[in-house]
Amino acid sequence: MTPDPLAAFRLDGKVAIVTGASSGLGARFAKVLDAAGAKVVLVARRKERLEQLANQLRNDALPVPTDLQQTDQLDAVVQQTLDRYGRVDVLVNNAGMVDAEPAIDEPLNRFTDVIAVNLVAPFALAQRAAKAMLDSETPNGAIVNVASILGLRGVGQIPQAGYAASKGGIVNLTRELGAQWARKGIRVNAIAPGWFESEMTSDMFAEESGHKWVARRAPMGRHGKEGELDGALLYLASDASSYVTGHILAVDGGWTSV
Repeated sequence: MTPDPLAAFRLDGKVAIVTGASSGLGARFAKVLDAAGAKVVLVARRKERLEQLANQLRNDALPVPTDLQQTDQLDAVVQQTLDRYGRVDVLVNNAGMVDAEPAIDEPLNRFTDVIAVNLVAPFALAQRAAKAMLDSETPNGAIVNVASILGLRGVGQIPQAGYAASKGGIVNLTRELGAQWARKGIRVNAIAPGWFESEMTSDMFAEESGHKWVARRAPMGRHGKEGELDGALLYLASDASSYVTGHILAVDGGWTSV
């Protein structure tokens, strides 16, 4: 029998929740999962953007406006997914916020807000999604956390202590949940992107100096382009990575290799 190596990357019949889906990487992730056959639950605060995106997708999509800092709303995300589709197969914890200011001047409440959105909410939603996955007839699922190279390296020149701390937390949370849930049939992995243009990095890349700074430091001499996270996402979300858990996949132009 001739093998079909691409078949394992398909997500036909699967249901995927994507946070931070109203713009940037999250919107792109939703489109990629939809194109691979998944029904996508779109989670973010901006309702109009979610509805616009839902109308662009090929498959049935569910917009769920959500404030990730509100625990009861996280319960509603999973419950609405189950009410609509009856299952949860994939969770992509992508939503995040930054705190681009010197640590010595940063208000404590700003730091804790970043930790709440970037680390506490992903754990809480992973916990709820995992329970739904385990309640299915054939327990199985994939959780993909979006970390960052700032969770693997310090930068300093672009100060954001809360963001770096939260992404470092996501890195080891991924390993721990991957280890705890491996025998239960739930895989937990993370993508650690390098520098990509998005709504979150718009200020940095608005000036030519930002592009030049990344080009000097990245071994590939440039920042990431749209679509260059697609393969990593599909790999970790699909059965193509069925023997992979607790792994952090850096997609960074070689940034963390030197």
